[in-house]
Amino acid sequence: MGNRDARQPSLASLFAGFVSIGLMSFGGGLAAWTRREVVQRRGWLDDRQFLSGYALSQLVPGATNVNLAVFIGTQLRGLPGAFATFWGLTTVPLVIVLTLGALYLYSQGMQAGHWFSSALTGMGAVAIGMNLGTGIRLARRNIRGAVPIGIVAVVTVAIGILGFPLVQVLGVMMPISLFLVWLGRGA
Repeated sequence: MGNRDARQPSLASLFAGFVSIGLMSFGGGLAAWTRREVVQRRGWLDDRQFLSGYALSQLVPGATNVNLAVFIGTQLRGLPGAFATFWGLTTVPLVIVLTLGALYLYSQGMQAGHWFSSALTGMGAVAIGMNLGTGIRLARRNIRGAVPIGIVAVVTVAIGILGFPLVQVLGVMMPISLFLVWLGRGA
């Protein structure tokens, strides 16, 4: 145990790291905080491993961020790691959300209700900005070549501008992108 690999943190470190992520990302932006903590600060995973986990966590049912935490915990310490990251991520935010929900219900009809709603709107804007920043940083490091850039552009236009449903766009573009990658490796 004394010469544990730096990339294999203790269960307490996993729990504490994900408590920190859960606290710092309240209101959204969880992927950005998770990447910062897991890849940049602690070096538990590299960008490719993180992106693989993030992609997988979006494909399986459930909350993406919880799935990502469980993926990271499993990769680093197996089932006990998955439990540590899950509880680290969800316990404190759950208490905060329940407390804020009670305050929100209490403040309805009072002048404080408007201030409270405005604060929640501001947190949402911050979360969108953090996710956008993380997406841009990851894209610059990991999307190279005309074909991947073209696929990103098509998906962005289809969903963001034309308003096509996410599931249908991904259902069409995933097989196309996999086929193009397969063709590129065979060439």
